[in-house]
Amino acid sequence: MTGQSVSPYSAGLRCRCPRCGEGQLFRGGFTLDLRAECDRCSLSYGFIDTGDGPAVFVIMLLGFAMLGGALLLEFSLHPPIWVHALIWVPVTLALAFGMLRPLKALLVALQFHHKASQSTRPDE
Repeated sequence: MTGQSVSPYSAGLRCRCPRCGEGQLFRGGFTLDLRAECDRCSLSYGFIDTGDGPAVFVIMLLGFAMLGGALLLEFSLHPPIWVHALIWVPVTLALAFGMLRPLKALLVALQFHHKASQSTRPDE
């Protein structure tokens, strides 16, 4: 681990450890499963709880972008519906799967950076 602080945005978008910025965050190439700990600095990833946050952000961002693109295409070229399906279904799927890992890693890095954790209610 270096003496300098790691940017949570850089570490998150590169899917790296939020503390050292070098270790892998995910187990494999195409999975959202997190490792138990960093392979470089041994940070335990047990604190991580992103919940449905990454999926919500992907839905919101892609919904806005895909709807805007489809409306722009429709009003400018008036293509048949099968052209829309041929274009927007694969683009949406590719972008959704491509965005999930970096957004989950970004939320993990921001959670680590801001020292966010599960809170407990005093009456529990």
